[in-house]
Amino acid sequence: MNVRNDREEDRMTMTHSTTAERPRLADLFSLSGATGPLIGLVLLCIFLSFATDSFFTMRNLLNVLDQITVLGIMAVGMTLVILIGGIDLAVGSVLALAMMVMGYVANVAGFPLGLAIIVALACAAASGAVSGLLITLFNVPAFISTLAMMSIARGLANMITDGQQIVGFPAWFSMLAFIRHWGFLTTTVAVMLIVFALGWFFLRYTSAGRSLYAIGGNPEVARLAGINVSLMTVGVYVVSSLLAGLGGVVLAMRLDSVQPTAGFTYELDTIAAVVIGGTSLSGGQGGIVGTIIGVLIIGVLRNGLNLLGVSPFTQAVVIGVVIALAVAAEAFKKR
Repeated sequence: MNVRNDREEDRMTMTHSTTAERPRLADLFSLSGATGPLIGLVLLCIFLSFATDSFFTMRNLLNVLDQITVLGIMAVGMTLVILIGGIDLAVGSVLALAMMVMGYVANVAGFPLGLAIIVALACAAASGAVSGLLITLFNVPAFISTLAMMSIARGLANMITDGQQIVGFPAWFSMLAFIRHWGFLTTTVAVMLIVFALGWFFLRYTSAGRSLYAIGGNPEVARLAGINVSLMTVGVYVVSSLLAGLGGVVLAMRLDSVQPTAGFTYELDTIAAVVIGGTSLSGGQGGIVGTIIGVLIIGVLRNGLNLLGVSPFTQAVVIGVVIALAVAAEAFKKR
């Protein structure tokens, strides 16, 4: 009789456990947490379509896509970092470092551009590895470790050419940002879409992606469940910095130059896009779909403010208000 009762309890426990897991797995692709930002994006587009004559033209919409490529690529990496409850303040500086390394190796040292890109991405990944190791091995808070890396990477970027920019890349490299295949798709936008797809697939279909949600929910419980929290943390920061380096390569395509001041305040825009998209700063909630919406909101908002003739100083105020409202909405939803 006791055996039968135990079996019945086990069966009921498994049923409740499965039922409890379903919403969490579904949240990986659902709009849960991103419904509000999506509604906000739609309302913003409707407002701008009436407020300006040129917003809803094909040329302007393609221009918005071109403008958000760097932000979109970097936001995927930042999403992974914030999902585990971390933060990465170094992405803007790492972007500048990768750009300067690529420019120096290709234009000053005279190596092929393809090799220069690989070296630049390797340097960016190494920067993320250092930040991750500081966090996991020495228990340095993510805010402090990435703040230190932000200063180090920016200083190295300036040291490479003593603060001077490097101009003049092969024509084919710059054309990747301007030639539209099938009339609408540039290579830079294609790269962003591929990064979006890979990030979504990673979180949706891999056990490692689901582990990030567990780490963000409770790192100790995740460790007891057999997840290598330290390794996953280092890996997340490596990916974040690697994507920042890739964003630097894409930005170099658009500018046909590299300069050590590039990427200034990009970390703020990247964090803003992720938070506006519904990813919780405390970790464990969010996803790539929400981040895409957040990136679009930032891009559409900046584009619309430019079309309306709003000054850059006022734009900074508006973006700050939007970030504050997004964080306040998250706190209100939790309560």
